Amino acid sequence: MQYRNDKKGNPISLIGYGCMRFTKKGGAIDFEKAEKEVLRGIELGINYYDTAYAYGGSEECLGKILANNNCRDKVNIATKLPQYLVKNAGQIDKFFNEELRRLQTDYIDYYLMHMFTDVKNWDNLKELGILDWIENKKKSGAIKNIGFSYHGDTDMFIKILDSYDWDFCQIQYNYVDEHTQAGRRGLEAAAAKGIPVVIMEPLRGGKLVNLLPDSAKKLIKNNAHGWSSAEWGLRWLWNQPEVTCVLSGMNSLEMVEENARIASDVKAGELTEDDFKVYEEIKRIIGEKEKVGCTGCAYCMPCSHGVDIPATFLCYNKMYSESKSEGRFEYARNIGMREKPGFATLCVGCGLCEKHCPQHIPIREKLKEANKALRPLPYRVATSFLRKFTIH
Repeated sequence: MQYRNDKKGNPISLIGYGCMRFTKKGGAIDFEKAEKEVLRGIELGINYYDTAYAYGGSEECLGKILANNNCRDKVNIATKLPQYLVKNAGQIDKFFNEELRRLQTDYIDYYLMHMFTDVKNWDNLKELGILDWIENKKKSGAIKNIGFSYHGDTDMFIKILDSYDWDFCQIQYNYVDEHTQAGRRGLEAAAAKGIPVVIMEPLRGGKLVNLLPDSAKKLIKNNAHGWSSAEWGLRWLWNQPEVTCVLSGMNSLEMVEENARIASDVKAGELTEDDFKVYEEIKRIIGEKEKVGCTGCAYCMPCSHGVDIPATFLCYNKMYSESKSEGRFEYARNIGMREKPGFATLCVGCGLCEKHCPQHIPIREKLKEANKALRPLPYRVATSFLRKFTIH
């Protein structure tokens, strides 16, 4: 296993264990199976285990595994404050203490503010006294490192990055989503500040393996490297020295073994020009299913009326490259849950964005199509309901 250092010089394994996707049986986590997989991960040198308050049963399962096998001191636990549920100062301690109980520990190695979409999320916590709370927890040793996980656009990510002296952060990033959400620009901004970056959704929840078009799978199969679809995705990330740790939702011993093997011999900067041509061809094949030829370059931004054009088209395309529900859910979460949502309905048809689009996309027309597809009535109602209880 290879390691890259955190902000304090402590080693973090290149592969991190994402505990959200433990196998379930009869609606509950299959503890015996998860235990075997986690223990094998520890044997292979994986030392970063990511869970969250909202991952049903995950914290309890991980805590029980570590306690039963006396191996808490061999791992770093990363878990998350459900900031979207916090309404008053007392709830911060309530959630944190509940997480300590579930995890059967008295400290958290890497604690994240969960699912920021807007700097307002952080401002709200500061109004509730989170800064003093963090300082006290760090002094007592209950929290070793503080960070945040993020779903939103690049500019907002950088605002949050600049708003506090963070120890680390977590972003969605992969070779398809290179220029969406925090994106490469966000990754490099964090690295410039010396802030370690943990990657989630490196394979888009497995979709860059299981849902690749047949022609893309054939391209990978026939390549001389002999790498699997998963290995192509992981190697693209580790090729970048700014990436500290890549989370994988491992739920089989075979997956644990494969990921640990790759993380043991990969090198930053090793990909060749021919390798990058393969990634571009895979993206082109995926793009054939998409509705809008948007590359996420963001030359159309900022929109003076607040429309998040690249993110809207990303979600619209995802409806057809992955599934309708996936695209709609991401649109509702990443755009609808901001302090100021970037919905396509904000478009006034001025056309300024179209003058800057290198792909010459009829943006105004496509925004109307996207809005109709992404926001059917049930999603509009659900988003409105959730905003009332989580945006404060």
